[in-house]
Parts: sequence; C-alpha cells; structure tokens
Amino acid sequence: MDNKASTLIIPVENQVRELDAKLLLACIAAERGYPVILGSRAYCHFKAASIPRGVYLAKSMRRLSNAMFKILRMSGHEIVFWEEEALVHPPPEVYFTLRLSPATIKLVSHVFAWSRENADLLKQYPHLPEKLPIHITGNPRGDMLRPEMRSYFAEDVSRIRKTYGDFILINTNFSDVNPFIPGVGTLLPPNKFRRKPRLGQAGKGMNLEFAQGLHDHRQRILADFIDLVPRLEQAFPDLTIIIRPHPSEKHDIYNKLSGQCSRVQVENDGSVIPWLLAAEAMIHNGCTTALEACQLKVPTVSYEATVNEYYDTGIHAMPASLSYQCGSFAELKVTLRQILDGKLGVAGGRKRQEVVDYHLAAQEGALACERIMDVLDAAGYGKRQPPATSAGLFIQGWLFANIKAALTKLNMRRFGPNRLGYHDHRFPELSVADIERRVARFGSILNRFDNITIRPHSRHLLDINSEPSV
Repeated sequence: MDNKASTLIIPVENQVRELDAKLLLACIAAERGYPVILGSRAYCHFKAASIPRGVYLAKSMRRLSNAMFKILRMSGHEIVFWEEEALVHPPPEVYFTLRLSPATIKLVSHVFAWSRENADLLKQYPHLPEKLPIHITGNPRGDMLRPEMRSYFAEDVSRIRKTYGDFILINTNFSDVNPFIPGVGTLLPPNKFRRKPRLGQAGKGMNLEFAQGLHDHRQRILADFIDLVPRLEQAFPDLTIIIRPHPSEKHDIYNKLSGQCSRVQVENDGSVIPWLLAAEAMIHNGCTTALEACQLKVPTVSYEATVNEYYDTGIHAMPASLSYQCGSFAELKVTLRQILDGKLGVAGGRKRQEVVDYHLAAQEGALACERIMDVLDAAGYGKRQPPATSAGLFIQGWLFANIKAALTKLNMRRFGPNRLGYHDHRFPELSVADIERRVARFGSILNRFDNITIRPHSRHLLDINSEPSV
C-alpha cells in the first residue's frame, strides 16, 4: 500500500447550492495533506478510473448510483456519504425506497449525518449494514450559516442591495413539477405514446399512487405561487419581488411573470445565502431554505393557500414550523406588513429552536468540515490510499467507466432539452480566479489557507492542494 494520503474526490451537482460549502471542506482537507479534486459530479464520474485512489464523497445512495458506485470500488476508491436532501424528506417508508438502495449502501464505508434527526432516520433503514458507522458531524452547508461566516457574503449582499433595493424573496422548490428537463421530474409528462403516468427521475422508488398525489398537490401549490406574485407586487408598491427558482427548475413560467410585472425579477445567481441576508423577508412552501433563513435570522413566511395534511405533515412539517404560516393572501399581507414595520422578527421560541437543534448539528464549536475530516483522519485516509484492487478488477472498472462515460456524453447531447443543457444550467464553467477569490475570503475570515493552490485538472474539475511554505 502506498504511504501517501488518499485523494478526496468532492463532486458538486448544483453549483449555487453546494460549491461554497464543499470548497471550504476541500480547503480544510488540503490543509491536512489530502490532494483534492473538486468539480462537476458528472465530470468526476467521467474521470473516476484515472483519478489516484482515494475517497469519493457521495451525495445520495439511490439505486440510480449503484453502477457508478461499483465502478468507483473497482477503480480502488472508497465511498463515504452524506444525504444532500436530508433536511426535508418524505416519511421513512417512502424515503427508504426513494433515496436508499440495499445494493448501493453496501458499498459505502462511512456516513456523515447532518443531525440526530438524520441519523435516527437512517438507523431505521431495514437494510442498513450492521457495521456501517454513522457519524453525527453536521454538514458543510450548515457551516456556511454560522455567524462567523457571514462576512464571506458581505460583498454579494452589498451588491444585491445596491442593485435591487428593498425586496421580498420568493424561494421556489417546484423542480418535481417544473423540471428543467421533463425526465427529471416526479412524473414523466404524457405523450401520444405514453398515456398512463410513469415515474420520472425524482420519483424513482416512490409508489406510483404516492407520487401522483404528491405531483398533483405540488402543481396546485405552484399555481398558488403564480397567482401570488402579481398580487404581492400590487400590495407592496415600494418593494421589488425577487423570484429565486430551485436550481433544477426551468425558468419559463417565472420569466413570463416577470415580463408581465414591473417590479418582479427572476434571479438564480450564486448561493441563496446572500439573497436571504439582503432580503426583507422570504416566502416559501416546504423549502429547506426556511431552516437556512432561520439560522441567518431572516423572517420567513410559509404560504399555504393549498393544504394536504398527508403530504404537508409527512414531508414539509419542519420548514413550515420554522416560519409564520399563512393560509391566505390576506393573512400573508398582514404578516409581511408587520415584518416590514419591525413588529415581527424571526419566528422564534423554544420549540422552534428544538426543531433546529434536532435537524442541524455543529452549530457551534468545531466546524462540520473539521469533524468530517477528523473521521477520515481516524480511518487512516490521511496517511494512505485505499488498497489497490486486482489488475483484472481494475481493468474491468476502467472499461465500465469509459463505456458509461461515452453513453452519458451521448445522452447529454440528445436532440431537444438535454442533459448537457441541464448540466450547464446547474454547473456553469468554473474559473480558477473565481475559486481563488473564494478561498481568499475564507482565509480572511478563518486566518488560514495561505498555502492553498488551485489548478485546473480537466474540464469542470480543479485540483486543490496545500503547498509547504518556502
């Protein structure tokens, strides 16, 4: 076995949501001596068989990941995991079939839980391997919400406020019914060849009846929000309305709204955090952003003109509980006016704090990034690579990786709305200079990372290392 650190492979799927947090983890890992490859999840997969043996950080354990996980293991990599969608999830019986796979989970070496709630949920999984360790470390996205990290976003907040003035932020999360490309929604749209509903990518693993009911409910809520925007603009003539679509949504319906209104803008630039910090208030329905806003001390309203107790209680109870819940436009208007007049602040109280504490670890003390790296160090990854697989297994993995990459690239370029457009929508081209500026901002806050170097690895991928001082 080589006496050198494992390569830490950190894939990013939705750049605006994940990049800053994963870059912080990359810098801390590099500081500890790990060579790090950070970049597009798809392009990490294309290079999987040629990256030096190391540790791949997975974002889910769905059945859809099984083939890639096998390729990674045949290539000599080990796999660790956190659930990117841990904060808002369906009931356990649906979550287990939707987000976990008995075959995939067997290939994982360590799990990093966001919180006690996340760990408690995973421990209920009937196919959980007996010796799979679950570490309650918190998540790097939680690190970005801590008070000491606020100045990281100061320039962005200033720019947003200068551009838009006072505004209300509407954060949407309708990618299940308004997907960027049809195949990634909960249900595939009917056509002349397919009259009966079929599950799309977001619904794979759901019971069809559950998926159809959820799809119909979310469609009605989307219609509520489309109806809300012009009424909100009319009710608050001194404010801009910013619609921020989910990273996986198409923008057409929101752009149409913007074109029909004079003070409505559609923006998906950068992390949501500076937009929250710049906003007077945030409106959502069932969105993870409610927890983020709560931690950032931004008043949040859950607009609930349409309610289905089965879906709303089973999936969206947590974000709703951290918000002012408004069941009508009249109620929403009064609540927003009280927020704008300074009569209402962030929805608080002991019970809400208990909800936050149960769902988000590492709110103080060591960063979640540090806790994750402590686990990897204790497992020995900082001193050695995973053992090499046999020559035959490695060659097999290399062949599978290249065949899969070729098929994926072909599929990405299919006629019509395709995966390449979807990829570039969620992961615009990375600039070394931009990443260096982000690292410098982290360094000024934490007084570290002076020796971090950023270099291109290949398209959409970067090498991040720490070079010794001269």
